[in-house]
Amino acid sequence: MNVHADVIKGIERQPDGPHIGAFFDFDGTVIAGFSVKVFLQEQLRRGDLGPREFAELMATFTNFSMGRLGFSGLMVASAQIMKGVPEQQYIDFGEELYEKHISRMIYPESRALIEAHLRKGHTVALISSATRYQVEAAAQDLGFDHILYTELEVEDGVFTGNVIRPTCYGEGKLTAAQKLAKEEGIDLDQSFFYTDSHEDLPLLEGVGHPQVLNPNSKLVTIAERRGWPIRRFGSRGRPKVTDYLRTAAATWSLVPSFAAGLPIRYLTGSKRESLNYSMALFGDTAAALIGMHVEARGEEHLWSQRPAVFIFNHQSQADAVIIAKLLRRDFASVGKKEIKDDNYIIGKIFEYGGTVLIDRKNAPSAIEAMQPLVDTLQNEGRSVVLSPEGTRTIGPKLAPFKKGAFHLAIQAGVPIVPIVIHNAGDVQPKGDWVFRSGTVEVDVLPPVDTSKWTVENIDQHVTDVRNMFLETLGQTEEETVDA
Repeated sequence: MNVHADVIKGIERQPDGPHIGAFFDFDGTVIAGFSVKVFLQEQLRRGDLGPREFAELMATFTNFSMGRLGFSGLMVASAQIMKGVPEQQYIDFGEELYEKHISRMIYPESRALIEAHLRKGHTVALISSATRYQVEAAAQDLGFDHILYTELEVEDGVFTGNVIRPTCYGEGKLTAAQKLAKEEGIDLDQSFFYTDSHEDLPLLEGVGHPQVLNPNSKLVTIAERRGWPIRRFGSRGRPKVTDYLRTAAATWSLVPSFAAGLPIRYLTGSKRESLNYSMALFGDTAAALIGMHVEARGEEHLWSQRPAVFIFNHQSQADAVIIAKLLRRDFASVGKKEIKDDNYIIGKIFEYGGTVLIDRKNAPSAIEAMQPLVDTLQNEGRSVVLSPEGTRTIGPKLAPFKKGAFHLAIQAGVPIVPIVIHNAGDVQPKGDWVFRSGTVEVDVLPPVDTSKWTVENIDQHVTDVRNMFLETLGQTEEETVDA
């Protein structure tokens, strides 16, 4: 069951085929907020914008918002500040900004809509008044077929300070969509356009299925009068006070959870049973405080063959809670040493619970630190859980796998059990501190026998298992192995 089934049910009833277009506005529609604001904030922080340039931009934006300046004038004024700057500098800046900030602003529901249209074989296009440097990295990550945006003139790799007209704003969006429709054979009468702004009215009127998402007040009035469907997403944007409180409570619930297990250790002498009690308690308590419901398929595979090396795809800090809630007992884990650097108390508790904290920047040191886990598997009969990606990804797309988990399984002679987490980023994306309530889908795949595996063939074993993740996630990608 797709956690966003209610959001995409209308799309699933549509015919298949590229003749149906799905056009998405960016700011306020695909992401919560405005990419230009993030750009300016980061440029100010880095010192790329001086006080004079910033004051000029603010005056320009003020004039635009008050109707004293058109969009083209706004873009010309902005482009003048970029005059003489190499374009590659902004391409690199846009990619960096996406990874650091914009990726966590994406509405999970909008991502689900995009993916649903792609599954139907529709022609999916991002259409934004922003520049490519604000939207291109996001569009590539989200899998858009086409990107339509406001273009700035570039000569010999350098901005000239001019804007290419027409800009992709208002009537310009309709013009851009009509051009793409002619080139790709799209029937606009059967197509969709998603936006939050009344300024996009020409294109809303130009498609057969206008879709109003997170609308401003003027668009609400228009949509209600015309009977257009209105949706509002609350999964991103400014967190509520309760979100902050839940996050703090869930994070620090690790402390009382482990404290609750101490009487078991001192009264029975069993550290293992003490840890098992604490870990299960932490998983249940933290998930309840977050408001996170875990829907797991194939849970029987969590218990059919233990000890085992459990591997999971890593999207979010919520993964730690998900894993604790699922595995519950008799396991050790691998984490980054920065856990203890960021929070000494939490780091020490993780170490007490059997987590091996490794330095990811020092491969020989990391390999050496993981050697005791072979003993954990072989002699203690406890399992080990780790992410072969090595770090959190900025979205659901699977990253290359490292080989450590596979070497560990071969050395210990135990199976690998894949835990495929579909949407932990809905609860907390990389780069965000706040947990938000939601449902996370998980598939636990059958244990993979490693008894006949060899180190010489490990690249193929890694590829085969990674392909299991890709297939379960519904992703297609070149099979890659990270050394």
